Amino acid sequence: MGADALLPERALDGDPLARAALRDEVAVPLHAAGGEVLETVRAVLSSGGNLEASARAIFVHPNTVRYRLKRAAELTGLSATDPRGSWTLQVALALAYLDQDRSRRD
Repeated sequence: MGADALLPERALDGDPLARAALRDEVAVPLHAAGGEVLETVRAVLSSGGNLEASARAIFVHPNTVRYRLKRAAELTGLSATDPRGSWTLQVALALAYLDQDRSRRD
């Protein structure tokens, strides 16, 4: 397993380059894609990858969830329904949230 495959672990261990990579390669593209894509990724992550439950939670058809997840995967190279992809997305979004919260307090 290469260093890039361990980006979430490296970021959590305090590696600023890994944290920046997750921000730039995952969080920023998802935020830039628009609220619907990000909302869908978050719903899928919250539901443990259950597309039907995610669709119900955000009031869309399951095919809409699939379409948005495909868009998210195109942007980030990660699948929210794959265990490793899901983990990486969760860490990237959590760190981006923490960074945003920190910048508001400064």
